[in-house]
Amino acid sequence: MRAVALGGGHGLHATLSAVRRVTPDVTAIVTVADDGGSSGRLRRELGLLPPGDLRQAFAAFAAEDGGTLWAEVFQHRFGGDGALAGHAVGNLLLAGLFEVLGDPVAALDEACRLMGVSGRVLPMSPEPLEIEGQVSGLDSEDPSALRTIRGQVAVASTPGQVQRVSLRAPGGRAPLACAEAVEAVLNADVVFLGPGSWFTSVLPHLLVPGLHDALVKTSATKVLVLNLVPQPGETAGFSPERHLDVLSEHAPDLRVDAVIADRDSVPDPANLRRAAERLGGRAHLGAVGDPEVAGRHDPDALARCMREALGLGRGGEHGGGAKGREGQ
Repeated sequence: MRAVALGGGHGLHATLSAVRRVTPDVTAIVTVADDGGSSGRLRRELGLLPPGDLRQAFAAFAAEDGGTLWAEVFQHRFGGDGALAGHAVGNLLLAGLFEVLGDPVAALDEACRLMGVSGRVLPMSPEPLEIEGQVSGLDSEDPSALRTIRGQVAVASTPGQVQRVSLRAPGGRAPLACAEAVEAVLNADVVFLGPGSWFTSVLPHLLVPGLHDALVKTSATKVLVLNLVPQPGETAGFSPERHLDVLSEHAPDLRVDAVIADRDSVPDPANLRRAAERLGGRAHLGAVGDPEVAGRHDPDALARCMREALGLGRGGEHGGGAKGREGQ
């Protein structure tokens, strides 16, 4: 079964860790709009794709393939107060490959070979992008007034309420989709979107026109994985169903077959089921949170819920899947 997982950061890491328990054929499609920390520094200084979210995907693949040392090294950050302070080893390695090979996809494929991982990591766009957010609640005299803020860090950390986001490519152009990412989505058997920072890691994939069109067109089963808790700054106060409504506002033509959510994170299951039905799918509630670490998915539990949503038996045999149960 060919699986594609879209996202960024820790959310994509969680998805990849679970999906690899379902199928070994996994392609990660990663957001490239980060402008903070080590990634932001490398992006500004070298003009390259921000490597941080890509690094997280490699670390997830390496850990699942038994390469725990590689995963640890890739995630290791230099200390001290010199020029390397705060940089992750994986970020520097990927930046070097980008510069030497001159092609981000070729560089990422080479990193896969170097680390011996069986998955593939692709950027959602071959060029760094900028997130622009429309935010309310920043004007004390008129809380409903919208202000435009730019940059992933600014959007993710705003004290206001994000209403909508858009993407800008260099020069203000519409963002280009990575051709290999579009091909992967069109050829996939199942596509996973989320969890993660909703406005800065999940929705951006739907704002790249070529990738959006592929997600709408693909015959793959589409599975949306919700966050365990709302995120301060981006989705504070959001109910699970509000996440689905916001996704629909940004991509009204997108339909999904299944929505996975943690049972303990859904105050009103009936509301979530109705919201999932509005997107064309069914809600699947399970105990997918890590009982020992708050706010983190348990890979084994999430994988079990994924198999249920896809109609897969214990041995991986297909039993109808989300589309089969919906009669689609």
